[in-house]
Amino acid sequence: MNFPDGANGDALRRLEAQGDDLSKSRDIEFTVVFANEDAARQFVNHFSTLGYPASAEFTQTDRDYPWDVIVVKRMLPSHGEIGAFEGTLQSVAARLGGHNDGWGCFSEH
Repeated sequence: MNFPDGANGDALRRLEAQGDDLSKSRDIEFTVVFANEDAARQFVNHFSTLGYPASAEFTQTDRDYPWDVIVVKRMLPSHGEIGAFEGTLQSVAARLGGHNDGWGCFSEH
């Protein structure tokens, strides 16, 4: 497949090159980071209320944004769908001082 340039396109090209069947739905974990626990918990509550599995953890992976939130969405790993959901996540995260920090999923063969 042809994917647009950028981080999402690069990730999808890597999955495809590893033999992943991108026509199969799977759980995709989106990471959003926050500077404080209160903002992270508000974000988790927002997406949990919408029916998405979500959890917050103090990881300190990023010194300035030590709270990682994982939101899981079952979906096809398509460039458009991933980008659209990242936009949804970012619109809420921005109001709470957070930002997207990538996504990942298990390969489906």
